[in-house]
Amino acid sequence: MTSMTRIERRFAELRREGRAGLVTFITAGDPDYETSLGILKGLPAAGADIIELGMPFSDPMADGPAIQASSQRALKSGQTMKKTLQMVKAFRAADDATPIVLMGYYNPIYVYPVDRFIADAVEAGVDGLIVVDVPPEEDAELRPAATAAGLNFIRLATPTTDARRLPTVLANTSGFVYYVSIAGITGTAAPDIAAVGAHVARIKAHTSLPIVVGFGVKTEAQVSALARLAEGVVVGSALVASIAQSLDDEGKTTRNTKPQVLGLVERLAAALRHKAEAAVL
Repeated sequence: MTSMTRIERRFAELRREGRAGLVTFITAGDPDYETSLGILKGLPAAGADIIELGMPFSDPMADGPAIQASSQRALKSGQTMKKTLQMVKAFRAADDATPIVLMGYYNPIYVYPVDRFIADAVEAGVDGLIVVDVPPEEDAELRPAATAAGLNFIRLATPTTDARRLPTVLANTSGFVYYVSIAGITGTAAPDIAAVGAHVARIKAHTSLPIVVGFGVKTEAQVSALARLAEGVVVGSALVASIAQSLDDEGKTTRNTKPQVLGLVERLAAALRHKAEAAVL
């Protein structure tokens, strides 16, 4: 009998608690390795249920200005894929429960190259991959090998994913489905809650996998509203923007960087837990 993955265990725990999970995104190495690792290690205690760790890339086409800038800061500070996997391994030394999903683009994986990346990711303790520029029709170099190695391969569904396209998106998807709540790049618009609800319901009719909703989610009110519709809510741009706002004039970390970001995570997590407590009452 196959044991449950970390992602499956976490969603089972969330179901027992009667709440959605908070999925947090930060870019590995932003603004530097040590600060980024400190934030990563602090996320679970602050309330993150699942962590998406961005793989820095020079041309993050699906991302808005905040995440683009975070990739640039990370690359400028010397972040590499090897260092990103080192961060996961360092995190795993103290936390074997919180799922970590690497999110980004295919190029850094391709040049690693693929087979060695998959082996090193599994050894480091990575649980899943979201590779935004690898559609189902072009995933033969990555998805089968990643799945065989035990990594969840998580796909994106969008407002423009119609009934004909949805089965293709859901095929060979595991862990959860990431619903992109806006048409466009990350962090540039607020989600329409009613529209998101309709799309999530449509996706749920075709899969038993958990649905998480992301892109454009910034406030406690948005998190609370979306938590009523899906099994998870992703916050990314707001967190990397918080990092940027904490830096000094030279773009270096300050004593406020870590507490400022983790404080925001705590407030967002409290919104989810308050919703669950209210449902019990």
